[in-house]
Amino acid sequence: MKPFFKLSLLALASVTVLSGCQQLDRAIKGDDYVDAKLASKKAEERIQKLNQADTIFPQLSTEVAKNEASVIMHTSKGDITIKLFPEQAPLAVENFLTHAKEGYYDGVIFHRVISDFMIQSGDPQGDGTGGQSIWNGKDSKIDQGLGFKNEISDYLYNIRGALSMANAGADTNGSQFFIVQNSQDVSASLDKNYYPEKIIEAYKKGGFPNIMGGDGNYTVFGQVIKGMDVVDSIATVETNEADKPKEDILIKSIEVTKDYTFD
Repeated sequence: MKPFFKLSLLALASVTVLSGCQQLDRAIKGDDYVDAKLASKKAEERIQKLNQADTIFPQLSTEVAKNEASVIMHTSKGDITIKLFPEQAPLAVENFLTHAKEGYYDGVIFHRVISDFMIQSGDPQGDGTGGQSIWNGKDSKIDQGLGFKNEISDYLYNIRGALSMANAGADTNGSQFFIVQNSQDVSASLDKNYYPEKIIEAYKKGGFPNIMGGDGNYTVFGQVIKGMDVVDSIATVETNEADKPKEDILIKSIEVTKDYTFD
């Protein structure tokens, strides 16, 4: 203690200021530490909940549940049957079903096709630059020309056969969509602290979790339950340098086989 009492007043003041700064620094780091701990705890609770045996991931069933809708996409390569998830992605499903009923997608081509990745359509212009949502141009908080918001769910992922909204950035959804086609096992790349065990197992059959930044950036709103052979057939057609099929692959029409009433 003796050396301490020999400090000058100036030195003592300096030590006091430094001590205060160190305490503040520790306090800030302490807050960050608490925030990190809370985030870690929430992440742990999330994955524990999702890994419960009774947790339902609607994409993993080929049956169309009461709270789901379904369509048949009639293409020039054959039919693709898809079920839709209005409870998890109400905006995307309402948009898609309304467009389908009004014939918006009739005659639209698959303008972007990449084998072992996905097939994309939904743009009436046929070049990937067009398409609008059902709310576009209307007095609506949902969409004022920039597109409607992303709908991300812990229960839906870009596994093989997933139907997802294409976008040009967060909350820019219009009318374009893609179907994930990749059939290669990608499960080894998945973080078990984020992905549920059942979804990791599903990714062994294919999918693309890292689409432009990964699951969480694109709205998954449906799942192919019949006709993946047609999706594979479209994915293997010859394309040009812009990934556009050299021969037009058309959506002849989209038939709504099970509708859904939105509030």
